[in-house]
Amino acid sequence: MQTLASHPVAQRWTPSRPDVLQLYSFPTPNGVKISIALEEMGLDYEPHLVTLADADVKSAAFLSLNPNNKIPAIIDPNGPDGKTIELWESGAILIYLAEKTGQLMPQGSAKYEVLKWLMFQMGGLGPMFGQMGFFVKFAGKDIEDPRPRERYVTEAKRLLNVLEGSLEGRDWIAGDYSIADIAIAPWVRALNFYEAKDLVGWNDLRNVPAYLDRFLERPAVEKGLNIPPRP
Repeated sequence: MQTLASHPVAQRWTPSRPDVLQLYSFPTPNGVKISIALEEMGLDYEPHLVTLADADVKSAAFLSLNPNNKIPAIIDPNGPDGKTIELWESGAILIYLAEKTGQLMPQGSAKYEVLKWLMFQMGGLGPMFGQMGFFVKFAGKDIEDPRPRERYVTEAKRLLNVLEGSLEGRDWIAGDYSIADIAIAPWVRALNFYEAKDLVGWNDLRNVPAYLDRFLERPAVEKGLNIPPRP
């Protein structure tokens, strides 16, 4: 494992405080998971803006940290056993931060309830909402065949209804507020960005909109949603 000082990513995104955790990110739903978690946990960190342009995410410097060329990624010079650790994949980073701080993930059987919902977001909510967004708002909207769009809209509605039913009688998806909520809620928020609320029947839901409102009212969420700030 390289030290931060010798890491190629530090030559492109030079740290001003190399002794603290370094966050390489952009304020997308996946990116803000980590900035929100860091704010909630009160960890000291230094954010670096890595745009989604090929010049950043496919640069040799960033690929040296994440060969999958996706944000977010971190380098923690104060990792396990006092050694530097590099991580990418937002779900893995959330688990690492929760275990590092002892926050936002319970122990015992409750831990697996949190992990279950975290995986629900990683394997379902995020990918399906992202694909829907491509076909509703971005280049996919020009494809004449309606089936891809319909497929992802239908699946997004199904997943939202899973959330709707599971939030009945509870404020947070796994009991207490946790990294599962930090993973899920930014993707629910993205429905507005994708201009897809009407398509997925947002106005027919009761628990999910209230859940998102509770999430957005948290001071750490409000701050983390804008870290790193867009240019």
